[in-house]
Amino acid sequence: MSTKPPKDHFNILYFASAGSYTSKNVEALPAPLPLRKLFDTLEERYKGIRASVLDHSLVTINLTYVDMPEDSAEVDEAEEVVIQEGDEVAIIPPVSSG
Repeated sequence: MSTKPPKDHFNILYFASAGSYTSKNVEALPAPLPLRKLFDTLEERYKGIRASVLDHSLVTINLTYVDMPEDSAEVDEAEEVVIQEGDEVAIIPPVSSG
């Protein structure tokens, strides 16, 4: 679905309402990026996305679901997840059918 990101970047895939909000299916962001800073980074780029989309979404890194830290204080540096160059991150909002 996506292509390889540029050097020193990772790809982020936007599904459903995340893609609608950003008007993108995929974009490359600079790496490395601590996972705990991902939502703040996206909020800086797309004002209001956190409350509208991200706070209700699941996140994967390289097809593995990850838990988003509630706040920076709860992250132990030794266990901190860092998004690396070449990684693929997906934002997966809840989807309803009807």
